[in-house]
Amino acid sequence: MPDISDISEHEDELYEHYAFRVDKGQQPLRIDKYLMNFVENATRNKIQSAAKDGCIFINNSPVKSNYKVKPNDFVTVKFKHPPHENLLIAEDIPIDVVYEDDDLLVVNKPAGMVVHPGHGNYSGTLINALIFHFENLPNNSSDRPGLVHRIDKDTSGLLVVAKTEQAMAHLSNQFAKKTSEREYVALVWGNMTEDEGIIEGNIGRHPKNRLQNTVYLDDEADKGKPAITHYKVIERLGYVTLVSCKLETGRTHQIRVHMKHIGHTLFNDARYGGERILKGTTFSKYKQFVENCFKILPRQALHARTLGFEHPTTGEFLRFESEIPEDIAQCIEKWRHYATHVK
Repeated sequence: MPDISDISEHEDELYEHYAFRVDKGQQPLRIDKYLMNFVENATRNKIQSAAKDGCIFINNSPVKSNYKVKPNDFVTVKFKHPPHENLLIAEDIPIDVVYEDDDLLVVNKPAGMVVHPGHGNYSGTLINALIFHFENLPNNSSDRPGLVHRIDKDTSGLLVVAKTEQAMAHLSNQFAKKTSEREYVALVWGNMTEDEGIIEGNIGRHPKNRLQNTVYLDDEADKGKPAITHYKVIERLGYVTLVSCKLETGRTHQIRVHMKHIGHTLFNDARYGGERILKGTTFSKYKQFVENCFKILPRQALHARTLGFEHPTTGEFLRFESEIPEDIAQCIEKWRHYATHVK
């Protein structure tokens, strides 16, 4: 939650930080408990303090923390200061640039780095680094300098950044028309039945946990946006499988959500339940083995390995590949050894 030390008593002086429409199937639930599922990095104490200071509104009226939300309530959280993610500050953070010319650059993002400022992550992001190292980057449609696309904080791998307005328009159009090429490597729970396949299912916000996305099918498909993932098994490692995933669309958490949907949650993906032992035996030695793997790889096992696109000026199709990082590689090797030697 933002700092609540500087609060105005007048609603017209407040800036909106969060806004939610309560799902029509929501059971009565205290607003402080409800918001903990919808606001990243929030604690119940911070939410209760915000309510006490008149910063939490239901249908434009301030409420206390014991208010119970009802279906279709409109929830807003407002503070005197603007959202921190709107305040971009240049920071001298190293960037792993794998390619650069006058129009664009390709960056290899490490796991743990947020791509752009957002709730709970206001500094140390890739954008903070980009605006330090490069002047006059063009804004995208969300006013984020240079960004053509994004990958999650704990996903490693390749991103293209536009350096000119023309490059931004050209590259963004490729991503919108699905002519760019994006391939990820993922380690997922379970032994996949098919060697390859296509996952289709509209992706949208989870109705009960806004920090997650989910797949909507059939009569609820209008709640999400179309998403298509192509997958191919690279290696079977017993209770986990190494897969290549190619994105036809680029929805938030797409691979993570689609893989969970078909019963193969990403290994150690805490947000989607992959930090628990989902496949395997009940032996204590196996439990210890998996815990050791989690320590080696303290994040979801997902890496943006390949990125391809048409150069906005030359028209040449460029393709870049990033090696699987050490944490994922070590985890794969441990599973490979386990699958070979433990019967």
